[in-house]
Amino acid sequence: MLDFEEYDRARIRRDPAYDGRFFTGVRTTGIYCRPVCPVRHAHSKNVEYYPSAAAAEAAGYRPCLRCRPGDSALLAGVERLAGHR
Repeated sequence: MLDFEEYDRARIRRDPAYDGRFFTGVRTTGIYCRPVCPVRHAHSKNVEYYPSAAAAEAAGYRPCLRCRPGDSALLAGVERLAGHR
């Protein structure tokens, strides 16, 4: 289960340790991002967290054009660096 408070702190800090561990869906824009995305932070009340890019897309969100959360080559690199493979 996703811990909203933990992930919200990681999102606000843009903590690279969480990159690839969750994705942020912003209700007001319909866009989902990686936790390290350089865009201005959305208000926490407008945010939902998902365990994967596919889960965010299944919920109706589209990928951010800045952080490219749906880029499979990027995600594979993040997983490899994080030791998830």
